Amino acid sequence: MKLTEQEKKQLKGRGYIMTRDNEHFIARVITVDGVLNDEELKVLAEAARKFGDGRVAMTSRMTVEVQGLTLENIEPFNAYIAQAGLYTGGTGNRVRPIVPCKGTVCVHGLIDTQGLARELHEIFYKGWYDVKLPHKFKIGIGGCPNNCIKPALNDFGIMGQRVPAYDPQDCHACKKCGVVEKCPIHAASLDENGVMHMDRDACNNCGKCVDNCHRHIVHEERVGYKIMVGGIWGKRQRLATGIDGIYTKDEVIEMLERSLLLYREQGKTGERFGLYIERIGVDNFVRQLLAGDVMARKAEILSANLHG
Repeated sequence: MKLTEQEKKQLKGRGYIMTRDNEHFIARVITVDGVLNDEELKVLAEAARKFGDGRVAMTSRMTVEVQGLTLENIEPFNAYIAQAGLYTGGTGNRVRPIVPCKGTVCVHGLIDTQGLARELHEIFYKGWYDVKLPHKFKIGIGGCPNNCIKPALNDFGIMGQRVPAYDPQDCHACKKCGVVEKCPIHAASLDENGVMHMDRDACNNCGKCVDNCHRHIVHEERVGYKIMVGGIWGKRQRLATGIDGIYTKDEVIEMLERSLLLYREQGKTGERFGLYIERIGVDNFVRQLLAGDVMARKAEILSANLHG
């Protein structure tokens, strides 16, 4: 096969990645929210048999890869999966496909993770597809503090939060405290009088206490989202920086857009988002992010050339 490096790069940008035998390709198929219906699965299986070697692999970021395609089968494969509304992609220096946990259906889930993923997919994966960034940009959505998809190791992490409201003066000092028993991180404890107290610094807002107080005096103050920025999991690792506060969905979407604009404006080509944050200083980045002044420069930033 005589393909130039530029031709290989162009195919990879479409989601067709050459394998090590320098002859076959993997087709990376986007799943939008990590969910495929029966028709999509059927079409993928048929396409794998018709145009690949019959194998379908799952990636760590909830896309699907059909293996064993040859160059001449790429376009027929592309047309075949399109009948189920499927398409390839998910590579390059751009916003990557969103990765949600199964919080929408999980007993621990505090937010509709898959619904949010679909919204962010339309706004940022599709809407920003042609916007070149300094490096890839990964978004992870966790439904609760269990961290199943590790949002703090994504460039932009989102985590569901259920904030409890509680006043120790309302406590009945039950002999058996359901909150203390059920708090998974032991942020709740009893004093010498049997009154329950919460360590707010230790509390991770999982919301278990709201459902387990026998007297129902632990209430839900609010349900929202925690934001984490600059996580990296790869050749280098960096735990994301948490942004203080609990945010609404609209605020999360705007904070994500602010992050992308700052990254595109100030990041250097080849520099991961977390390393850019470290270079300019965490406090400096957070100040700019919360100020939101970057939104006024959106058109200018998107039309400018990237830094070298």
